Amino acid sequence: MPDFILSIDQGTTSSRAILFDLKGEPQATAQLELPQIYPQPGWVEHDAERIWRDVQQVCRDALAKAPAGTPRAIGITNQRETTVVWDRKTGKPIHNAIVWQDRRGAPLCKQLIEAGWEPKIQAKTGLLIDSYFSATKVRWLLENVSGAQEAADRGELAMGTIDSFLLWRLTGGKVHATDVTNASRTMLFNIHAMGWDDELLDLFKVPKSMLPRVLECADDFGRSSKDSAGVALPIAGVAGDQQAALIGQACFQPGMIKSTYGTGCFALLNTGGKVVTSNNRLLSTVGYKLKGELAYAIEGSIFVAGAAVQWLRDGLKLIHQAGETEDLARSIAGTNGVYLVPAFTGLGAPYWDPSARGAIIGLSRNTGIAEIVRSALEAVCYQTRDLMSAMAGDSGQAPSMLRVDGGMVRNDWVMQFLADILNVPVERPVVTETTALGAATCAGLGAGLFASMGEVAGNWQRDRLFNPGMQDSVRDQLYAGWRAAVKRVQN
Repeated sequence: MPDFILSIDQGTTSSRAILFDLKGEPQATAQLELPQIYPQPGWVEHDAERIWRDVQQVCRDALAKAPAGTPRAIGITNQRETTVVWDRKTGKPIHNAIVWQDRRGAPLCKQLIEAGWEPKIQAKTGLLIDSYFSATKVRWLLENVSGAQEAADRGELAMGTIDSFLLWRLTGGKVHATDVTNASRTMLFNIHAMGWDDELLDLFKVPKSMLPRVLECADDFGRSSKDSAGVALPIAGVAGDQQAALIGQACFQPGMIKSTYGTGCFALLNTGGKVVTSNNRLLSTVGYKLKGELAYAIEGSIFVAGAAVQWLRDGLKLIHQAGETEDLARSIAGTNGVYLVPAFTGLGAPYWDPSARGAIIGLSRNTGIAEIVRSALEAVCYQTRDLMSAMAGDSGQAPSMLRVDGGMVRNDWVMQFLADILNVPVERPVVTETTALGAATCAGLGAGLFASMGEVAGNWQRDRLFNPGMQDSVRDQLYAGWRAAVKRVQN
């Protein structure tokens, strides 16, 4: 009877459970879409109780679909930075979760930058000051929920990213923990000392008693109850979604790079045991800590990738489903100068402009649905080139290969255009859901189901290689048009 690992993948737009065998191949999947809550422009929230109910349901559904075998461990991966504060006695959140895309912390960030805090915060955390990260979210909750600051000061409240909230619920409140990758995204964690930073906790007025214990990505995170997940198992692995994808893509050697295309787009470059400080407004972050081995990474974050396709479907209603976009893109030779800059919640790396807003530029009477759809797909690739250029500047060498994953990479047209605009070969793996696979990998290592990281790397398989074929002059002209469009929406 084969062994399986149950991977919980709690993302921005859905909650999933995938059962992997020990070769890294999915055997059963269940998924539920997660509604977004928009209280006002620039604010994004999730119902944390809805997340918990959905996670319970998808775990039970995936287990019910599973072939004969034995589940051995649980791994968790999650949307990072999204912040929950809950009551320690009841386990109930005091407010909706504030999502990573949320911009309500921007005024505080501006104050901190003007007060000269950014160099110190970057030196400690590897992060630039931005409301993207958890610190300003928890500060807002403590200030704006009645009695929250006082309750926190009395030690009655707990905070965490989604992984911490799920761990609390899965273990019946016995475990309040997170892993090093999620901790490194809070703007409260010192990535050199590998611990919560007292000076930053004082700055954001966050009592240390609120914070979870920080463990390795493959570690003992307690045990689920049968009532919570449908099965009682050790929870042996946790990693934030982008670092989980780095692990799932087996990018274990310095210089290897992966880019994940989900709601947003996130590229991580493994820098080994060295923290590389970016001169191009990228982030230094913890890549993973596995079996005592600590690896750092440079990260570039694009806030809107697949979310732009979702907007075409749900907002503009130009398409009925995402799969239509490939045929529409192929139906025309080009966009005729149309560029869509999807700065719906500001611009991420390397611009970090929270005031930017989205725009479609270059419209004419000849512009139709196909041009707008294709320009949304192209924007994902242009933004990736922005990141690759910045990473090359920081690391001193241009990437020679890019491993890709996430929902969008099933679109062959997008992957070919990406290779063309980057002028770099693009590798798509057989298992494109590498975020969930990374969580399963962590759990497998934590539970002793894998002997080594080398065994994990040996399981990785390529599905297809996309080689660049675009003329340099065409590539340069298209990218120059993109850079000009970005300038139009900034500030």
